[in-house]
Amino acid sequence: MVGVVACGAVASIKALWETRIRKISREEEEQRKRRRGGGASGRLCVGVWEDRAVLARLKQKLETEDGRLILRIQQEDWKSLPGCLVQFSQVQEWQIHRTGLQSIPSFISSFQNLLVLDLSRNSITEIPKQIGQLTRLRELILSYNRVQFVPEELSGCESLERLDLAMNRSLDTLPDQLSHLKKLQHLDLSMNEFCCVPDCVVALPALQWLDMGGNRLQYLPQDIHRMEELHSLWLQRNQLEKLPGNIVRMQRLDTLVLSSNCLRDIPPLMEDMSNLRFVNFRDNPLTLDVMLPCRKTKNPDEEEEEEEEEEDREMFGREFMQMYIQEARKRAYAVLNVHRANSCWILHFPQCTFH
Repeated sequence: MVGVVACGAVASIKALWETRIRKISREEEEQRKRRRGGGASGRLCVGVWEDRAVLARLKQKLETEDGRLILRIQQEDWKSLPGCLVQFSQVQEWQIHRTGLQSIPSFISSFQNLLVLDLSRNSITEIPKQIGQLTRLRELILSYNRVQFVPEELSGCESLERLDLAMNRSLDTLPDQLSHLKKLQHLDLSMNEFCCVPDCVVALPALQWLDMGGNRLQYLPQDIHRMEELHSLWLQRNQLEKLPGNIVRMQRLDTLVLSSNCLRDIPPLMEDMSNLRFVNFRDNPLTLDVMLPCRKTKNPDEEEEEEEEEEDREMFGREFMQMYIQEARKRAYAVLNVHRANSCWILHFPQCTFH
């Protein structure tokens, strides 16, 4: 009887301890879960507060100008833009300069109200394909960056009127699809590595202003006259040796800058380009050495005004161009007359020889 009682007591104590052990184990497990949950919650909370801090900082960069909401950041360190920026998707213009920005975020497509995207003087290396979804974008300015490639999706920006890709250094091609930009009027490709004018540029129907100065152009397209709306063409500091004859068919062209090239002559038919207001042939190895005649001043008081007028004559260059063409024509006629005279002499005195 004593043994039975002893066994029952032991069994009761064992059951009691097992219950306590299970309870302690459950409590410890719950504590571990709470700690894990509390850590995640803590990290989430930290992330939320970080986003709030960044948004507060960005909110200070918002300005309203002429009824347009602008995000303006200058000379601050923003190598990348945070995803929380999409909360300001109503912004219509970005002005972000000298920040070290390395890329345009893929979430740029969220800014459907964007009209101007000015990211000049940064460190951007590529343009995301998503930019083609900005159908209301009018201006894209990426000068002084490191862009090496332009995606064909950019042709989806059907409202684009200005594209500035100056001084990206390694840029030397454009996709053919850019010819679909029917509203593009202003294109700056200066200070890059282009060896020729891309076909898609010639095919732009509304292009009015083109700068390809500071490239490595060796020739111009024969069908350059297809750019019917072009009024300003900047081609300074290239390697052009001659001009295509069809340039005289550009009826709207009033500004033509050709300084610092390798031109040997000026096409005679350019004399009839009455639309040209500003033309510059400075620093070219032209065959003929032509100097504009000096204009005499009437009195000392007019000397300063006269110097300014002489500078205008040289810079605007139309008078120089016409004088050069006339001089070239005179010399050509002189050579032709000498040739005719020699031919007549030989015809009348075929037995004469010259020693």
